Amino acid sequence: MFKKILIPTDGSKLSAQAANKGVCFARTIGAEVVALHVTQPFAATVGFDGMAAAYAITDEDYDRTAAEQAKKYLQAVLDRAETAGVKAKSLAVSNFNVADGIVQAAQSEGCDLIFIGSHGRSGLSRLLLGSVTVKVLGLAKVATLVYRVKEND
Repeated sequence: MFKKILIPTDGSKLSAQAANKGVCFARTIGAEVVALHVTQPFAATVGFDGMAAAYAITDEDYDRTAAEQAKKYLQAVLDRAETAGVKAKSLAVSNFNVADGIVQAAQSEGCDLIFIGSHGRSGLSRLLLGSVTVKVLGLAKVATLVYRVKEND
């Protein structure tokens, strides 16, 4: 049914849990995996929280650090896929809107499923923090499977 699954990760423990389940799912159905990490451009950090000015970070420093983090986060998914015997590749992209980056990557990579985690925020925290997963659900043109991660696993 699904042949190519996009698995976005942000490097968090909960995201890693969802990625592991995504790889297991891919193995079960014989699909390949595209592991994805979306960073926001340097300008987003300057514009929204003044972080760069406060810490005298240059755009080159930011880009280098973001690339190193992406490689680390993606390697964890690739290692898991290798252990499971699942064909996998990784992709790091930059987008001001993480959900847009996920949906665009799914399209450009020819994925027929997005496997994404959610920790099920509700109430005020959901209103204030938003949810990349909810935004992906609204934007995606391909099937999207939401895996409810468990915070105590």
